[in-house]
Amino acid sequence: MKRTSGIESLADRARPGRRRAGARALFATLVLLAVTSVSVAAAHDGPGALGMIGPHGMTGPFEEPEPLGVTAVTSKTPQSARVGALFGADKADDLAGNHFCTASVVHSPHRDLVVTAAHCLSGDSDLVFVPGYRDGRAPYGVWTVKQRFLPDDWTAHQDEDSDMAFAVIAPQGGKGVEDAVGANRFLTGAATGATAVTLTGYPDSREVPISCTNRPRAHSGTQQRIDCPEFTGGTSGSPWINGDQEVVGVLGGHEAGGSTADTSYSVVLGAAADRLYKDATAAL
Repeated sequence: MKRTSGIESLADRARPGRRRAGARALFATLVLLAVTSVSVAAAHDGPGALGMIGPHGMTGPFEEPEPLGVTAVTSKTPQSARVGALFGADKADDLAGNHFCTASVVHSPHRDLVVTAAHCLSGDSDLVFVPGYRDGRAPYGVWTVKQRFLPDDWTAHQDEDSDMAFAVIAPQGGKGVEDAVGANRFLTGAATGATAVTLTGYPDSREVPISCTNRPRAHSGTQQRIDCPEFTGGTSGSPWINGDQEVVGVLGGHEAGGSTADTSYSVVLGAAADRLYKDATAAL
């Protein structure tokens, strides 16, 4: 072993006298004992016992940190069910291949709110939201978009710094969409890059969601960016979710979310986003 070899080289150096040789031998023995003690402690206190530092902080025992900047098909989990695809209402009975944007459920008092990009809600077409959509199936139902809340600056001149919006979802059987799949919290004022985030979205060329975790960074004072491959058309509106299950970004903004599939953007969620959220949650 490397440590043993290093200790032996200290003990085997030229010895001018017997006294110095004895001291060196004693020193080598003490170092060997210390190294052995540290090695034993490390064997008992390895990553499985202490956890590991991941992109969101300390992970639990035996839990590997998430790889950064790698895109893969999203696992079926209670959390991923909160993300869904948007369709035109005329496609509600023929979902396969017809989704065009992504949205996700955020907590609200009426349990009926999703967040997406403003450019996904522009226009007058009737829309439906399908949480947890996969392969033409709607495991949690098809939900009608009842009301839309877009920023004034987006409505007036499609300001890219206002490219996020909310939609109120009509209840089913007296229950809201949040009752069906749960919700993430909507957070404004978070520092860009304070933690890694996970993007989940629906490319329009695929029938399953994809996810990628990475650390965002500032593009400007009003825009943030993240490097995640394969986020093509259809992923607009994808939530950026931190380790506390809070939405801190929405894919959109600069260049309608990005001109390449490898780099995506979001508006910085600040005071304007907070006001819009309050307007949407006050809706009856």
